[in-house]
Amino acid sequence: MKQPLGRAEGLNGTNQLHIGVSRIIFSDMAKLIGYMVTWTTYGTWLQGDNRGYVKDGKILKGDQRLLDLCKNLQKDQTKKLTKREKEIVRDAIFNEAKRIGQKLEALAICTNHIHLAARSCDKPIERIVSMYKSAATRALRDYGQRGRIWTRGFNKRFCFTQCELEREIVYIRNHN
Repeated sequence: MKQPLGRAEGLNGTNQLHIGVSRIIFSDMAKLIGYMVTWTTYGTWLQGDNRGYVKDGKILKGDQRLLDLCKNLQKDQTKKLTKREKEIVRDAIFNEAKRIGQKLEALAICTNHIHLAARSCDKPIERIVSMYKSAATRALRDYGQRGRIWTRGFNKRFCFTQCELEREIVYIRNHN
């Protein structure tokens, strides 16, 4: 598994890599060509989960006490997408990608999470994911869904080579 880069790892003093910020500045490094993002449905992968969980870019082991605390703090029911809701989300994301002009390379809509691989574009990754989540939420609301649907935030993997992007595409396609 690829470990996230720390601030300024592998960079000389003139380059900058801001972890958690979509504006990446490089002068002599490879260009960002795409990324994979993952986000989960509400309450399905809480901190403390025994499968492990991601916090601040680090993968942490399960912790039953933390998991129980997070379950007690939930403000809504856990959300798992039905077959029809997955179709609605898929259509909403494809329509949003077309509207904003982003090329999607792969998309997997699972009952409890979304994987998306896309070519980079001129908008910050945080804005792009927000647009996809919002489009899917609006479509699900039109279908009659109420309550929370998505968790806050998302996981991202930047791809600087076609090989890296292809690896993420294969991973996503294996989910379908």
